[in-house]
Amino acid sequence: MSKEKLRDKLTRLDRQILNLVAQRIGAAKEIGAFKRAAGESTRDFRREKNVIDGARATAVEIGLEPDLAESLLRLLIRSSLTAQERDRVVAEGRGDGRSALVIGGSGRMGYWFARYLASQGFQVEIADPDEGGSAFPRWDDWRDTTLDHDMIVVATPLRIAADVLEQLAEHRPRGLIFDIGSLKTPLRRGLTALRESGCKVTSIHPMFGPDTQLLSGRHVLFVDVGVREATDEVIALFDSTMAQKVEMSLDDHDRMVAYVLGLSHALNVAFVTALNSSGEAAPELIKMSSTTFDAQFHIAAGVTEENPHLYFEIQRLNQYGDEALEALNQAVATITRQVRGNEEEDFVALMEAGRSYVHGRPPLLKAAG
Repeated sequence: MSKEKLRDKLTRLDRQILNLVAQRIGAAKEIGAFKRAAGESTRDFRREKNVIDGARATAVEIGLEPDLAESLLRLLIRSSLTAQERDRVVAEGRGDGRSALVIGGSGRMGYWFARYLASQGFQVEIADPDEGGSAFPRWDDWRDTTLDHDMIVVATPLRIAADVLEQLAEHRPRGLIFDIGSLKTPLRRGLTALRESGCKVTSIHPMFGPDTQLLSGRHVLFVDVGVREATDEVIALFDSTMAQKVEMSLDDHDRMVAYVLGLSHALNVAFVTALNSSGEAAPELIKMSSTTFDAQFHIAAGVTEENPHLYFEIQRLNQYGDEALEALNQAVATITRQVRGNEEEDFVALMEAGRSYVHGRPPLLKAAG
């Protein structure tokens, strides 16, 4: 066969594969309907293991690399779970025609929440001076709305959110109000004002980005600010998903975020900054990179694509942020001293202590709901 005919054959095979993938997802959606009817959870880890083990065994029989078969099946399983989770969110939606206003809904996370609430049956409006290409009804200014919504989501940048919450407290909306800020202590005054004005208010932090489709393995943090009814209602919004729901206090949230976000962001910014200032070209480093370098470079590259203003806010506005940054400074200083001083035993002890921490740390969070 000629090269052209072989390429045509590959194209036909690719189309057949894609058709089979579509059929597989369709079958998975039908299985999802049976799970919902039977009250079963969307994810079945034992079934996933059996599918992957079977795929590896089949790969050996037909002369395919087992690792390739496993990678393909994991991708297909994830696609099926995403389809099942979406269907469950729609089927078990709590909107039922109720109204929702997303302040800052043209932003990436604001728009994620607008779409998520709409999928649950809410009639969603957006308040944002930026049009953002949204299909939802939009107001330039939230103060021009009636504020007679069943739910109000504050999804603006932190500096704006603090003012929005305090102004909302003056209007005393009847509906449930919650913010999605990455930090909570800068919003304390506004959240307190809403509670004291008699509003149904709570606070959440989705620990994922706006491109997230499948919530399995993702965490949503819930911060009760003294109105238990409001917190329970927002937790229920995620009952139909596979998200991990975690409750914590306002101060615990920001103290832990200083490390979970602040420290990890700073570490990756420092990594890229060190490479950039070294004079070594990234393409040349990648040519001779190691497994560790590749993984770190990939994570750091993703951080550089994020919103730098948001990342600065997470560092600057967190009252616990200095603690994490100082811990990073001290760690770098310790490693530098040990290497320059030829303190091999201390360096080994440092790594062993790190290994013990990674494998033996106690649980820090309390499951919600």
